[in-house]
Amino acid sequence: MSTYLIGDIHGCYEEFRILLNQVNFNPKKDILWLTGDLVARGPNSLDVLRYVKSIETSIRLVLGNHDLNLLAIYSGINIDRPKDQLTHLLEAKDIDNLIYWLRCQPLLQIDEKNKIIMSHAGITPQWDLKTAKKCAYEIKKVLSSNVYPLFLNSMYGNMPNNWDEKLSGLARLRFITNVLTRMRYCFKNGQLEMFSKNIIGKNHLSITPWFNIKTELTNNYTIVFGHWSALKGKGTPEKIIPLDTGCCWGGTLTLLHWEESKYYRINKIVN
Repeated sequence: MSTYLIGDIHGCYEEFRILLNQVNFNPKKDILWLTGDLVARGPNSLDVLRYVKSIETSIRLVLGNHDLNLLAIYSGINIDRPKDQLTHLLEAKDIDNLIYWLRCQPLLQIDEKNKIIMSHAGITPQWDLKTAKKCAYEIKKVLSSNVYPLFLNSMYGNMPNNWDEKLSGLARLRFITNVLTRMRYCFKNGQLEMFSKNIIGKNHLSITPWFNIKTELTNNYTIVFGHWSALKGKGTPEKIIPLDTGCCWGGTLTLLHWEESKYYRINKIVN
């Protein structure tokens, strides 16, 4: 059995399947980890969802911000923008089943054997593992409930940006969602800085990438994440692995064979 981890697919189905064929992925015995953002921006989100769902017993995935946005569009909370290329998916005959399946997926995966933690955007330095597990479960619980549209309607926004166990209600859920699906930078005290997206210099006085704030998590685990394609899979400390290399933006799709510590990449296919 092999463990494979793939960065954000974003509807790039053709590249996804070619990459799996390159490593002879066998869903009957191998495990495939997916960093989220299965859909949007690429041309074949429907095919990606159908395939991943068809091998769900071999999949360990987390939801990304674009996956949550799909749920919001389906629920009538957000609009279907042409640049997301989601219309074909939303009009599919099996969309209801696909959406329900997506709603039941987590925002955090942990493998105690291989000591892997995966979320779409990362883990805030303000959390320990116990807190991360608890918070991720809160989102999973509300997404799979009948009140999930209420949560989706309130998830957009950048505040609150500081963790406090006393946070409650929709504000608490928004903070958790921002950590696990949108976070890039933090202030030096660990508070989220939700506006910056471009790569900044190492000597910036006020903010730093979340992974540059040392925590105890990486003493025992490797943290795998996607989301931040501008990193191009580089520039992180040891035991922090970025896998989104921007396939849908003309970059590559990246796969890591965990047991061999070997990377495989395929360039964006231009039709």
